[in-house]
Formats: sequence, structure tokens, C-alpha cells
Amino acid sequence: MSTSAAVVTALTFVWLGMVFAISFLEAPLKFRAPGVTLPIGLGIGRLVFRGLNVAEVVWATAILVAVVLGSWPGVATPIAAGVAIATLAIQLVAVRPALTKRSDAVLAGHEGPRSSAHLVYVAFEVIKVAALIWLGAAVLVSAT
Repeated sequence: MSTSAAVVTALTFVWLGMVFAISFLEAPLKFRAPGVTLPIGLGIGRLVFRGLNVAEVVWATAILVAVVLGSWPGVATPIAAGVAIATLAIQLVAVRPALTKRSDAVLAGHEGPRSSAHLVYVAFEVIKVAALIWLGAAVLVSAT
């Protein structure tokens, strides 16, 4: 396995694990804990997702560099990496601001109508997870 393939494999599966742990475990479970109100849960979620997104940008950047510098048979690895990175970019640029606006309103005491931005974010998380699984598998297959 080349250095680029090893880097992409490691970062891909770390990134995938972080998304699974935070988006699909921590996020829904925190609201089930005793005493966690919606404002407290949103406050915690904002901090946790801000940290996750910073880490994701670091992993995505490192993966992009490794993919650009590496040599890949076929196009599966570059395309899968592109899908994962593009999905993250869409989440950060298009969806996250709507979530922040909604959580700002709730934290200020203005409940208002529910936003569909959360469901859009979750849909992009599912796409990102699929792309990361595809990327990890593509690199492992190309390394054999």
C-alpha cells in the first residue's frame, strides 16, 4: 500500500467513525438524558458539531492532498473523495447557517415553526457516510 493510500484509508475511517459517533449516536441521545432541555441540548450540539466540523475540514483537506498527490487506478477513489468533500462543503456553506439561525432563535426564546434544515443536514450526513464507505473501500480495493 502506498503512503497516499495509507493516509487516505486511515483518515477516511477516522472521519467515518467521528460522523457515526457524533451525528448518529451523541446528537440524538443527548436529548434523552434527564434534565437536558432543548436549549441546553442545542448549546451542547452547537459546540460538539463545531468541533466535528473543524476536524472534518482537517481530514477532508488531508484526504484531498493525498488523493491529488497519489496514483490511483481508475476513478473511484478521486470521485468518492470528491463526493465526501463536496457534501461536507454543502453542509457547512448551505445548511449549517440555517441550523445556526434556528438554534439562535430557540436559544433566544423564540420557538417558532420547526425548520427542515435539520432533516436536510441528516440527509447530507447519510450521503457523506456512504461516500466515506465508498472511498475507504475503493482505496482498499485499489491497494490489493
